[in-house]
Amino acid sequence: MASEDTPLVLSPAEVAHEAVYRRFSTSRKRVIVALVSSSAILPMFASGSFIPSIPQIALDLNSTGPIISFAVSLSIGGAALGSMIFATYSGHYGRRPMYLYGLPLLCIGSIGVAFAKTVSELMVFRFIQAFGTSGGLAVGGGVIGDIYKLTERGTAMGIFFAASLLGNAISPIVGAARYSSWRNVQLGLFFAGLFVYLGMLALLPETSHPGTMGADKIDAERALDGERQPKRKFNWVWLNPFSCLWLLRSPNLFLVTIAGATVLYTDYALLVPIAYTIGERYNIKNEAIIGALFFPMGVGNIIGAPLAGMLSDRIVIKWRKRRGGVWVPEDRLRATLFGAATFVPISVVFCGLVTHYVEGRIGLTLNLIGFFFNGLGVDLVLSPSSAYLVDVMHSRSAEIMAAGVGLRSLFLSIAISGILPSISYFGVVITNTVVGLLAWGGFILLWLTIKYGDAMRAYIDVGYSTAQTT
Repeated sequence: MASEDTPLVLSPAEVAHEAVYRRFSTSRKRVIVALVSSSAILPMFASGSFIPSIPQIALDLNSTGPIISFAVSLSIGGAALGSMIFATYSGHYGRRPMYLYGLPLLCIGSIGVAFAKTVSELMVFRFIQAFGTSGGLAVGGGVIGDIYKLTERGTAMGIFFAASLLGNAISPIVGAARYSSWRNVQLGLFFAGLFVYLGMLALLPETSHPGTMGADKIDAERALDGERQPKRKFNWVWLNPFSCLWLLRSPNLFLVTIAGATVLYTDYALLVPIAYTIGERYNIKNEAIIGALFFPMGVGNIIGAPLAGMLSDRIVIKWRKRRGGVWVPEDRLRATLFGAATFVPISVVFCGLVTHYVEGRIGLTLNLIGFFFNGLGVDLVLSPSSAYLVDVMHSRSAEIMAAGVGLRSLFLSIAISGILPSISYFGVVITNTVVGLLAWGGFILLWLTIKYGDAMRAYIDVGYSTAQTT
């Protein structure tokens, strides 16, 4: 029987496959991760810097908080659509072009938001801004899958998520602006997007595995057909960006995505109404202080993501050795269970109870502790889950990431729009309790996927990776 100390014996096919991950040196991989992580910071930064300023934006544009908060839902929809488009085309033209075409849209949207004079203008340019940032997570996850092998991928994905979630930690402090200065924050996003674009232009190589892009396959088919005309530099192909959603007919992929959505919803349930819950309960009117309240959750995110990634890699290696070298993809999801069962649901219910029943500094302090554990728990779930999606759909890694973002965003865009009305009508305790129960339901979905993963994959095959192709 294999023990944890027994070295894995790889087949010749697996050895040959792992060679593709040695195309880039360790230092070059770090540069690539830094670049794609900086791009993934931008959507978090754009969202996080906007939320604390909602009351002031509403005042500036003669609107109301609930109406302006709809821009958050709209931007999530824009990010979902954009992620599917960029991910789909990244499989055909490569990862690098998606960044070079997407980031300019972020810059245009940021300028538009900064100079918006009406709510309609704000909504349109927030959509464009979110669309431009949307490639950061989906295509970035694909890049990580391109350059890191199975037993290193969880750690790399955790670092990627930790770096990207830095935006959650610092953006609200930057975005917490008095009156009209929220516009200056949007101008800052323009310059940040421009800076990242220039970095991508100068330093990001194409990371797709050789011969796997759709454009490569078309050129190969032409060569086989005996075409003698020189290869054209660019041939536009119409692709269906929604085709990636068809991957979610897989029970495994669908359940893990829904579980991630219920977990991430707890973040938004705490943060979107913060000015109207913690702000009003503890008489905090200064937007800078309200923005600073996001910081404990951001710290939890930054700690949780790499911790979960490293833990999931160790679990994959441990269980693979126990089975004598047999790889079961769902083993990685074992790293999600503790956070999904405890930190995530308990923290959101805890914050609701504290906000309602505990006054003064003690209540505020307890809320911040709850924020930290929520951020920690969310990433103990999302980081291994994202690595799992890349593991099982490696040849379409960006597409499955985008499909997950798309379905998750559809859920969130609808659910987020109901947070403030629910708190106004039912109160923070009932609202947060319902959100916590949804999150605990996500834990059950993850447990079912681990227990019945083999059977569910056999039920519907969407082209899953094998040990030789992941």
